[in-house]
Amino acid sequence: MSSKLVSVDSDFFAEMIVDAANAVKRTTPKGDKVAIKSINVLRSHGGNMKETISVNGYALNCTVASEAMPKKIVGAKIALLDFSIMKAKMHLGVQIVVDDPEKLEKIRDKEADITKERIKKIIASGANVILLSGGVDDLCLKYFIEAGAMAVRRVKKVDLKRIGRATGGTVSLSLANMEGEESYDASLLGYADEVAQERICDDELILIKGPKSKAAASIILRGANDFMVEEMDRSIHDALCVVKRVIESKAIVPGGGCVEAALSIYLENFATSLASREQLAIAEFANSLLVIPKTLTVNAAKDSADLVAKLRAYHNASQVQADKANLKWYGLDLINGNIRDNKKAGVLEPTMSKVKCLKFATEAAITILRIDDMVTIEQEKKDDPNSYQNARAAGRL
Repeated sequence: MSSKLVSVDSDFFAEMIVDAANAVKRTTPKGDKVAIKSINVLRSHGGNMKETISVNGYALNCTVASEAMPKKIVGAKIALLDFSIMKAKMHLGVQIVVDDPEKLEKIRDKEADITKERIKKIIASGANVILLSGGVDDLCLKYFIEAGAMAVRRVKKVDLKRIGRATGGTVSLSLANMEGEESYDASLLGYADEVAQERICDDELILIKGPKSKAAASIILRGANDFMVEEMDRSIHDALCVVKRVIESKAIVPGGGCVEAALSIYLENFATSLASREQLAIAEFANSLLVIPKTLTVNAAKDSADLVAKLRAYHNASQVQADKANLKWYGLDLINGNIRDNKKAGVLEPTMSKVKCLKFATEAAITILRIDDMVTIEQEKKDDPNSYQNARAAGRL
């Protein structure tokens, strides 16, 4: 976050991001896991960055379909429906010509009854919160209001899936069952401690608190304009990925070229202990690792030769002299242009990311070195009678 717009308030955002990541952390037999997708990041215009808030629960940028519905339901049983609930109509443009007005009224009543039966089946399953990806017309709202249920329309499909994973519910594409009839089973419902509509910042949001299966968290971003809020969103996502890596790997290393310099010195010393051609390969690998600290210093407009030489001297002393072992934490300070203890300064990186970078870079280099053939296409000679240009000029084409 230090290189982005949010760097001014990086301490404020850092605490919020760590709290959100810890809220959705799960302990599994393979270790801690952080599901970043369980953290919903919403954008809200107006205000400054410091007005950004974190909410314990999954926040939806929606409101209840009718003001007559309850705004808060404790012990929520959530039906996740990926379709619209509208008054039933004849499909495929079928038109029925009826002369008798009474018969026409019966057809309209039957259409209303079909919709009423569908809603009754949903309510009968025990659902008291209905989240729909489509719309709900006024006729259907009446039945939901009478049942004391909360209906929320125009919920994004992505949000429906995430809420399903968090609450243990299943997203239904229709009410049809295997027998070709319409039904809605209680096993498809998701469960949460509370679903409420609350006013946060300048908007009304639906908050799903205490989901049954997985914990959830939400961050509502505030910013002056579109550009600022979008940039904040990207920065928050990058920071969440870093925190995820730290929690999952449970280890960190000092940054600022510290690891690469230390590894380079170690491999150089190790190479001298070998009496075969492998010594050359290891020495070159050690030298290539210095590209990282060199690139960092060049990007910061500092003297790369001077700073990298100092860094190598510090790490050589830490590995050779026992009384200077504390120098192994030293890395680059690119703001002041010197060497410092990056562990004390708080410049750290996830160990998992560092190990994977080294592995992938090595595998890429090995793959390129294994390619010993090159396919080339020779250009056509001008005097070649069979060439396309000459054949065309001669009128054969």
